[in-house]
Amino acid sequence: MAQVKLYGRRDVWGPRRTEVSDAVHAALVGAWGLPADKRFHRFVLLDPEDLVAPRSDAYLVVEIVCFTGRTRRARRALIAAMFDDVAPALGLSADDLEVVVIESPAENWGIRGVSGDELALPYRVDV
Repeated sequence: MAQVKLYGRRDVWGPRRTEVSDAVHAALVGAWGLPADKRFHRFVLLDPEDLVAPRSDAYLVVEIVCFTGRTRRARRALIAAMFDDVAPALGLSADDLEVVVIESPAENWGIRGVSGDELALPYRVDV
């Protein structure tokens, strides 16, 4: 299970939501083997005065919240895909993209009426 929160300026990223979502999801599918049809993305788009950072107007933060279980190698592969594939696809410099992987034990999630550790997923988390 993985959910993505994307933070950036509304005036920059609002018109490009689909493009951003497609690029980030492709990285998750490629690096972690998530199903192509499983996409949980939330855009938190802010007015310019609500995003204070010493970066350009295109600054984008990608938070991936997921079940604990992926190896260090898998987490590094996803981060590499974000900088090698996603950043160039979106015209971002490495300085304008930040990626955070936040892991939480499956039992801390409630999905489809059950605890996450009782959920039968059609893909592996221990990659």
